[in-house]
Amino acid sequence: MFQQITKGIKISVKTKANGTSYRNNRLYYVFSYYITIENKSSDTVKLTDRFWKIFDSLNQTEVVSGEGVVGQTPVLKPNDTYTYSSGCFLESNIGAMKGFYTMINMQTFEQFKVIIPTFQLSTKTLLN
Repeated sequence: MFQQITKGIKISVKTKANGTSYRNNRLYYVFSYYITIENKSSDTVKLTDRFWKIFDSLNQTEVVSGEGVVGQTPVLKPNDTYTYSSGCFLESNIGAMKGFYTMINMQTFEQFKVIIPTFQLSTKTLLN
């Protein structure tokens, strides 16, 4: 598990390799990731946006950004936890992701970034 705390917001990430899939006659490795966001601060916060860099050892880095996560913009009161899962397709069996969430403090309306730690995406390989 990968973890990072920024301004009292704890991000925990678990990953899973889900085999392969063909899309447009190309083989892809399928990965899922499970993210838990814990508000360990004393303020209520709202996740407004996400930004990802997806590294694929056989492809260019992909940048993904947008509003919320999985169609939601969760509000977390102190000690609240929010968990979601998503996934990605890589051309190789080795990659990584990193990024940040943009959040807003609901008391002060201060906007801030919460770092998502770099996490590895890899399949189990056999050694000779």
